[in-house]
Amino acid sequence: MAWIDFAPLRIPLHRRIETTAVILFYYSFYFGALVGTCIIIGLFFTSYYPLALLYLTWAYIFDSGTPSHGGRRVEFVRRLRLWKYFRDYFPIKLVKTAELNPEKNYIFGYHPHGILCAGAFCNFSTEATDFSTVFPGIVPHLLPLMALFRPPLFRDYIMLSGMCDVTRESCEYILTKKGAGNSVVIAVGGAIEALDAHPGNFILTLKKRKGFIKLALQTGSSLVPVFSFGENDIFKQVSNPRGSRLREIQTKIQNTIAFAPVLFYGRGIFQYSFGLLPHSKPIHTVVGAPVEVEKNLSPGQEELDELHKRYIDALVQLFEENKEKYGVPKETKLQFV
Repeated sequence: MAWIDFAPLRIPLHRRIETTAVILFYYSFYFGALVGTCIIIGLFFTSYYPLALLYLTWAYIFDSGTPSHGGRRVEFVRRLRLWKYFRDYFPIKLVKTAELNPEKNYIFGYHPHGILCAGAFCNFSTEATDFSTVFPGIVPHLLPLMALFRPPLFRDYIMLSGMCDVTRESCEYILTKKGAGNSVVIAVGGAIEALDAHPGNFILTLKKRKGFIKLALQTGSSLVPVFSFGENDIFKQVSNPRGSRLREIQTKIQNTIAFAPVLFYGRGIFQYSFGLLPHSKPIHTVVGAPVEVEKNLSPGQEELDELHKRYIDALVQLFEENKEKYGVPKETKLQFV
């Protein structure tokens, strides 16, 4: 069919391996929660049902607090060769613009959220871009939605990469109990920002996001702006401009269940026209200089607003200084909602 752009039969082996790595990650993310749940339910219909009971008792009683108490990272998993292939598919690159003191703790603000935070996962939940070498002594913890840690088995799978939930308890534990260098990575715009993740869009949900600002002040953690050029380009989504009926429905659903019902599409396994896999577009994750913060357990509104403005100014500066290097037109500006 002329409207389907099929992949050529002759593709270099390394490219096939890279695509396979992306397939394994994305399909495990899309269906991992369902598969894990089905495995546990299925065990109840076999003679192995005691294993399911033991696992559920352990996971949801004895181990229930692990996602909010530093998680269960496994360095072997973070350093798997699989993630290097995942990185090279796009490719994804980590760009350092300033040193980070390993004697301090940091809150990395990741922008934009994109559809599924591909750059955030690759750079902060794996060693594919050599984060620990680029920023020695800094231990990042990517913090996705708490709901992702509820499905059985899937919760344990995502914790292997160092992910923890994004609750306040989790953030405070990492920043105050785990020692210097331990830091959190938060997609500040959240799921709602994914609704603006169209190629070429630079709309950030940030004007009213001040929870991470208060967290920084109360823990004395420095703020690090991070901008991933290309994050919004790897998927497309159905047109949903602000004010449209579709956007109203999506926003209502997101407010109810926390997940943004994004109608997105990418490419397939054997063709490039549609599917659930991302397009191979470069992502450059640029880490800015830290915004230093003085600890204050009871910050007032004026102090919150002042630090929020300093953070936005630092983010804008980071964007302006790097945008033309990564193909963004000179006249393009960040928009904040």
